[in-house]
Amino acid sequence: MKIVPRRSIERGNANHGWLKTFHTFSFASYFDDEHAQFGCLRVLNEDRVEPHTGFGTHGHREFEIFSYVVAGQLEHRDSMGNLEILKRGDLQMTSTGTGIRHSEKAYGEEQVHFLQIWSMPYKGQLPPTYYTRHFTDEEKKDTWARIVAPAGESGVSDAREASGPAPVHSRLSLYATLLSPSASLPHAFPTDGPGALRKVYVHIVQTSGYNPEAAGGATVRVSGDGASVELREGDGAYIVGEAGKEMKVENAGDRVAEILLFDVE
Repeated sequence: MKIVPRRSIERGNANHGWLKTFHTFSFASYFDDEHAQFGCLRVLNEDRVEPHTGFGTHGHREFEIFSYVVAGQLEHRDSMGNLEILKRGDLQMTSTGTGIRHSEKAYGEEQVHFLQIWSMPYKGQLPPTYYTRHFTDEEKKDTWARIVAPAGESGVSDAREASGPAPVHSRLSLYATLLSPSASLPHAFPTDGPGALRKVYVHIVQTSGYNPEAAGGATVRVSGDGASVELREGDGAYIVGEAGKEMKVENAGDRVAEILLFDVE
């Protein structure tokens, strides 16, 4: 198993006043060919948007775009006629397909903190679709809640609003947890798919605040097959291991850690 940390202080970052953002992968004016994508995972931005501001109406096509709301409220509008106010625990998925236009803005009087995630679809020219899901903190406490999964899999509804994971037209599953101090969770690399090796990306949500110099807060240890890496808030890790092998994510600090785990191809 190979675990390569992606440190928060090495991410692309910018403070535009209305927007404070970190880019795990190349995005906008930030480019690093060593961090362009990981499997089908193309964008992982950690954004904080000030009240009464946001991303104005703009277009996208041929990406699966989802928002994971950490704090505050996010207003989503799009050319499909959707208008929604998203809050903590909400996950919004837009399969842009042949093309959509949308806007994302902070709603209310508080800053909104959310993760903007893009993946590359396995099929082009799909019709644009929109989904929302909600997962409580209790559903994520000390367990892997599967919040995104490939469309068409058993238990994955294609309804606009439903329980269970949101469908994505990518070879990707996303899990979230709120891991208590001293608690740990195993995760087995999937055995389906091509080849003997599997890819996982782990991200520790930077809940303690925006600091482009360093992240504090939670401490997480990722280990498996003799490899081990310690991560702080805002850090991530590229992990490659054999299908069927098990890795472990452990809260090594003194506060709850909010963690996202991506299984990708």
